[in-house]
Amino acid sequence: MRSAAPASRVIAVVGPTAAGKSDLGVFLAQQLGGEVVNADSMQLYRGMDIGTAKLTVEERGGVPHHLLDIWDVTEAASVAEYQRLARAEIDRLLAAGRTPILVGGSGLYVRGALDVMDFPGTDPELRARLEAELEERGPGVLHARLAAADPEAGRAILPSNGRRIVRALEVIEITGKPFTANLPGHDSVYDTVQIGVDVARPELDERIATRVDRMWEAGLVDEVRALEARGLREGRTAARALGYQQVLAALAGECTEDEARAETIRATKRFARRQDSWFRRDPRVHWLSGAAEDRGELPGRALTLVERAVTA
Repeated sequence: MRSAAPASRVIAVVGPTAAGKSDLGVFLAQQLGGEVVNADSMQLYRGMDIGTAKLTVEERGGVPHHLLDIWDVTEAASVAEYQRLARAEIDRLLAAGRTPILVGGSGLYVRGALDVMDFPGTDPELRARLEAELEERGPGVLHARLAAADPEAGRAILPSNGRRIVRALEVIEITGKPFTANLPGHDSVYDTVQIGVDVARPELDERIATRVDRMWEAGLVDEVRALEARGLREGRTAARALGYQQVLAALAGECTEDEARAETIRATKRFARRQDSWFRRDPRVHWLSGAAEDRGELPGRALTLVERAVTA
């Protein structure tokens, strides 16, 4: 261990998929006497390992990782529930004198864990009506309505993510404000250093394609088939995860496996752009190059950034 962060400090490693966040998180935890808290919404699901690029036990380098494998694939994700769990882990680690290293690219989950963020209530009758409309008309129609009511939310939420579209429309009707107006400002709950891993688009696209190919070679189709037997297809959140949604379509005979793989690559590239845009809007994120030519220097630069912030 090279150094230590103050007992009250949280480190967050954020950015788009395939940028190199997970390995950097492990390194920082090893150097700072820390433990990793997962902020990838799909790594919360048990059995979703290959398609989420979840680190193996060996790749975790002896660093404890928290909030992995806590939900069954049939459970719907909840940012409010994640907030409760993440803050409990962060508070526990801080109390024990350990440095929490929050790692992930799910922007709303990161904000939920770190920032002042209250969630509007729900209206069961309104929610049921919107979900019935989603079932009958599909997510495209609802997404168009959302984009008209709140263009920023329309850009941030994937047109295929019916559950988040429904929630955004529900919040708009309940509060009478745009969904994005209900998102938090930049008021932190914790003393936090946020590190963004920056990779230029052409290189990131290449990494994504290579990663998806490796997922297929590692047995993603078999993983999805096993999860399908455990109810994945009925999971309102897990079934829409990148890669899993496409393989489920192939297993249903809606496309070939090659088409599913190609669509996974395309969809992941689009998602990475949305992730990058989300984190770029936060002025508190310190961006460091994760490009191939800088990969060897990234860990040292990140550690220096943390140490500089400690003494500033």
